[in-house]
Amino acid sequence: MLTPFIDIISQRRVIGPAIDAAILSVTRSGQFIMGPEVHAFETELARFGQARLALSCSNGTDALTLLLRAWGIGPGDAVFCPSFTFAATAETIALTGASPVFVDIRPDTLTIDPVHLRASIEDVTRNSLLKPRAIIAVDLFGQPANYPILRAIADTHGLKLIADSAQGFGCTLHERHPIYWADATTISFFPAKPLGCYGDGGAILVKDDTLYDHLTSLRVHGQATARDIESSGFAHDPKYLNLRLGMTGRLDTIQAAVLLEKLRIFDTEIGLRNRVSDRYTSGLAGAVAATPTVIEGGLSVWAQYTIEHRNRDALAAHLKSRGIPTAIYYPIPLHRQPAYAGYPIGPGGLPVSEAKADAVISLPMGPYLDDGIQDQIIGAIREFR
Repeated sequence: MLTPFIDIISQRRVIGPAIDAAILSVTRSGQFIMGPEVHAFETELARFGQARLALSCSNGTDALTLLLRAWGIGPGDAVFCPSFTFAATAETIALTGASPVFVDIRPDTLTIDPVHLRASIEDVTRNSLLKPRAIIAVDLFGQPANYPILRAIADTHGLKLIADSAQGFGCTLHERHPIYWADATTISFFPAKPLGCYGDGGAILVKDDTLYDHLTSLRVHGQATARDIESSGFAHDPKYLNLRLGMTGRLDTIQAAVLLEKLRIFDTEIGLRNRVSDRYTSGLAGAVAATPTVIEGGLSVWAQYTIEHRNRDALAAHLKSRGIPTAIYYPIPLHRQPAYAGYPIGPGGLPVSEAKADAVISLPMGPYLDDGIQDQIIGAIREFR
């Protein structure tokens, strides 16, 4: 193998000692749950993401779950999301008792198609007993969806807008992070993400104090917030006054310590990722059906570099024979998965999602991908017939 598909080790050459010291500091302190590093990380995360407030949590899936529950989304509600995404996007909707409504993607950026989204909302409004409540846009492969248009659609129909930035935290559109338009942004810190920890982790960016307080309560078993304590006069540990049905959704202190160190170099790594993507795009011109298209004014964090090829599976086998790993995101759209086949789809079906599922293939990607190795990958693709 020339290189791992996602190289999570090379970064240690840059900040390994700092991360080791940060972890050791936590182990010496003994504050493994909600230690001071958690609050420090939330502060820095909000600053980096141009958000008023950040709430860390256990993973990106729980970030979506907490948010939907805080808004009271549940049975009888419709939440619109792309089908061409990881299962967690729709899973969280279904687990609240609400219904995901699957929407097609744009053929160029592969993010949710605003035209089909409008048609889907109007179709549900006219022809369904479901009540439209929210839109979840996915920052697929690291680039932002078309948030100005999505915000206008959400406002027209009175819907919440969520930026699912599990793959895309750090992406911007006209130098603004998705939270500028979205009601909230959800993030995953799974190790393979552009900003990944050493285990599971997630976060929610918000700009509303009341929502933040509600999420803070739900994150820890529905415990009382500071405002709840003020109004009730409860004099004991807030976790023993449970005003809501909550969950265990905290970020471990060790993971917060790791993320603090990684966040310090994240902006530099985004620049390095874009350098790697530029080399791929230049080197693969004319050799594949399509290289990635980034929305005008957009900056991607390149969680994946995903090309399209008319003989995708044969190309994958060819690259494997050369020791080059690849991955397919996503071979079966969610509306065709057994767990989600019973949920509604937008009018006219999802032809773009289905076509892309048969054509996309992702290449090794990361900020520290060696030029020589990348040239070998490009060469192997160009020689394939």
